[in-house]
Formats: sequence, structure tokens, C-alpha cells
Amino acid sequence: MENILTVNNLTKKFDLLTAVNDVSFNIKKGNVYGILGPNGSGKSTTLGIVLNVVNKSAGDFFWFDGNTSTHQALKKVGAIIERPNFYPYMTAEQNLKLVCKIKEVPNDKIHEKLELVGLLDRKDSKFKTYSLGMKQRLAIASALLNDPEILILDEPTNGLDPQGIHQIREIIKKIASMGTTILLASHLLDEVEKVCSHVIILRKGHMLYSGRVDEMIASHGFFELKADNEKELMAVLEKNPAFGSLKIENGLITAFLNEPMDATTFNKFMFEKGIVLSHLVKRKESLEEQFLTITKNQAN
Repeated sequence: MENILTVNNLTKKFDLLTAVNDVSFNIKKGNVYGILGPNGSGKSTTLGIVLNVVNKSAGDFFWFDGNTSTHQALKKVGAIIERPNFYPYMTAEQNLKLVCKIKEVPNDKIHEKLELVGLLDRKDSKFKTYSLGMKQRLAIASALLNDPEILILDEPTNGLDPQGIHQIREIIKKIASMGTTILLASHLLDEVEKVCSHVIILRKGHMLYSGRVDEMIASHGFFELKADNEKELMAVLEKNPAFGSLKIENGLITAFLNEPMDATTFNKFMFEKGIVLSHLVKRKESLEEQFLTITKNQAN
């Protein structure tokens, strides 16, 4: 699969603070990547470096085949890394015409992009009349005017209400389905799980994980259990190599699986051991649980 962006051992220091510490990853064509981490993890700094607005301290990155200068490559990139900045007394269409002039691209895509983000019917409304969600959607339309190969978004749903968040996420999915590669930074696990195919996890500037979202959450899941003879149940689980970590909270036992096992097989196994379960639920680990495990195991 064709490389869009390659990052090698990228580091950025601000005096005594190391904001990005030896980070490496590849962005390949046609996927949706999420850089996930809490505020201060280095997400925005990483995006700033590859977009040439922040100078790196060490390491390297290159766009596409590596033979294109960053200046030329960025003509094929659409990005929103700050709050939407348009003229308040100009209409949406007028603002986008101005963007086309700056980007040196024709105006003929304006209506198409406004329709894509659901704003064509408000093309003649002044920017100052737009809600925060509409402003963000107009910024996405603006970033798409040059038909970029990759769209970069920094915290695209920040500050939006639930409806605005849903609209932005649906637009991102639609853009991705049309073949545009997307790289978004987010501190929201839910956002990455619902929108992204790949995830890069950063914590205090260090990269803890890079790979597919579905592979990250492809654990064998866990059982939630209750039984009157709780001690006997725990003893059986502890002796069985099919189970990894066990935890008990308010009478509910959570038993994580080391190998595949369905609820029927497990229930039968327990019955043969003389244990009758009053509660049995099989669940998959969420991205949140995996994220907490990774950040806990690799704390710096």
C-alpha cells in the first residue's frame, strides 16, 4: 500500500520539556488514522512538525515517496489544526472563494464541498451566523478544496454538542469512503474507536502503540460472573490456564480470557465442577480498557 507520510524517530524539545520523544510511524493511503492521547501527550506538536509549522529537534519525516519537497507535498494536504478562521461578515461561499484564490485552485469545487459537509443550503449565510459545528464543517470544506490526498484534523469535535460531534464523525467517514486518507488527533477514545481504522497512542511524548484498532481490541474478551460459592469459583479460575487476570468488585468477578471460549462451554465446565453461576455475561474488551492497560503497563 502506498505511503503517504513516513515519520522516523521524531523528537521535539522545548527547553527542558520533551514534547515528542523518538516517535516513528507510517501513514498509508486509504486509511483513517487516529493519534490518541491526553492533552499534553504530543499530538498537536507532531502534526505541527509534519505540516512545517513547528521545527523538529531530531529525527526525520517525509511525504509520499520521499522525493517530493515538503512545500510541494503540502499542496496535496488539507489540514485544520486551529480554530476555523474566516471573515465573519462574508458568506460561506465568499470565504471559500477567497481560500481558492490563496490556494491557487479553481472555484468549481466550492458547491460540491459545501454539499459534502451539509452546508450548501447555507452558502449565502454570513459566517458570523454559523454555529460552532457549522464553522467546523465549513473549515473541513475549505480544507478539501484542493482535493487533498490526506486530510489532517486536530481535535475535530472539540467543544461541539452531541449533534455536532455526530455530524463531524459522519462527514469524516464519508470523506474516508471516497478514498481520502485521514489523520486526526483526538483525546477521545470513543472518537477513535468509531471513526479510525488505525491508532497511534502517545503518552508524555512517547509512542506506546501503533497499529490497527481492531487488532488492538482483538483480545479474547472476558466473563462477568457471580456465584453463591464465590471462593470455590475463584479457586477454579485461578488454577485454569485459560484465564489471565481476575478481579472482584461488589461480588462481581471479571475473568479475562487467554484463549477463545464461549459462554456455553464455560457454563458446562463450571457445572461439572459443581459450581452454579447466578450471573454469566461474555464481553469483548473495549478500546478504553486496552488503552488503560497499555498506558498502565508502559507508564513513564
